[in-house]
Amino acid sequence: MARVLLTINRIEKLTCPANKSQVFLRDSEVPGFGIRCTQNRKTFIFEADLHGKSIRITIGEYPAWLLDAPKGSAEPSARRRARELRGLIDQGIDPREQDRHKKEESERQQAELAKKNISFEYAWSSYIKANAIRWSNTHLATHERLTHRGGEPRVRSKVKETIPGPLASLLDVCLRDLTSDRLAVWLDKENITRPTVTALAFRMLRAYLNWCDEQPEFAGLVPDGAHAAKKVRQRVSKSKAKDDCLQREQLASWFAAMQQLNPVFRAYLQTLLLTGARREELAKLCWSDVDFQWNSMRLSDKVESERTIPLTPYVASLLTDLPRVNEWVFSSPTARSGRIQDPRDAHNRALASAGLPNLTLHGLRRSFGTLAEWVECPAGVVAQIQGHKPSATAEKHYRRRPLDLLRMWHIRIENWFLEQAGLPTSTQ
Repeated sequence: MARVLLTINRIEKLTCPANKSQVFLRDSEVPGFGIRCTQNRKTFIFEADLHGKSIRITIGEYPAWLLDAPKGSAEPSARRRARELRGLIDQGIDPREQDRHKKEESERQQAELAKKNISFEYAWSSYIKANAIRWSNTHLATHERLTHRGGEPRVRSKVKETIPGPLASLLDVCLRDLTSDRLAVWLDKENITRPTVTALAFRMLRAYLNWCDEQPEFAGLVPDGAHAAKKVRQRVSKSKAKDDCLQREQLASWFAAMQQLNPVFRAYLQTLLLTGARREELAKLCWSDVDFQWNSMRLSDKVESERTIPLTPYVASLLTDLPRVNEWVFSSPTARSGRIQDPRDAHNRALASAGLPNLTLHGLRRSFGTLAEWVECPAGVVAQIQGHKPSATAEKHYRRRPLDLLRMWHIRIENWFLEQAGLPTSTQ
């Protein structure tokens, strides 16, 4: 086909015959420049020979691309682009390779920019996903609670809303902005109302930032030494071990106060004291875990996944009196899970009415381990009942007491508690 000077008029008149798939109209002004016409569209193209091979490059579709830009304008046009391509070909440069390199460089720059703008929340989600499989449910729930944004209705209140977790204020912050100054300000603010929880949050934050530095996707984003700076470490509250524990002379008042509570709370709290169990492992007790025939209970255990302990007579009587409304021993008609969730309020009210000092639920576990010494029970027996990790080589490798031996000592402990409370005891 003869070359002609491409004009708007000629392009408009160009059509593709019905018996052909495409036709070309080539420009006489810029070698290789032309327009390709099909049944549906017209496209500016550039064709040339490079290193013995013919190449065709699509410039753009007409009329989205102008044939020529207005005189003196820097606006791109098809003919101007064709001249640029012609110049590259004359230099032996493949425009396609040049475009590919430009695209790769642009994508690299965009990726770098996106990486710099990675937020705390985005990386935290990856952190949780990567580690959740090896974490316990409690540990995972703690991470979720610390980053909870709050603002949701509370379970036991239609008016009050949940408050944000201590890490919630950092969720929208970019990792590159987590400087030591920012962390110091964050600690100062959170320490005003909840220093202990903030100290826990900081320890988990430190583990999270260390993990980020080990991941190719996040490495180098957090400023070096941000969480290890002295001004940050000095603001972390020192953890103080609690020592709340019932005294022997307080047992009568405590047991009497429990009678004021509803049957589920009453049974749960007394069982918590008389087994020394952890609050959540007892709250998750199912009826299938209780064997009334052989007097045993199977509890989930954070050390060995589960453990079996004796079902002592008084505890058995408490559980027998409970209604069986679902799979959970300590059921709750209002809780979404169907089981008891947080008996602290009920416990605190009972303590106040009895004139007893503040006592946490974990303090009941501590009370069991402490007061068991009154019956001169071997420490290893108490540790095995409570699910403590063995603390000596002999306990770890050579002591695994059978359930009947644990039961003998456990009933003695229970009877001693009941005697102090002025309640009937059982015979072994």
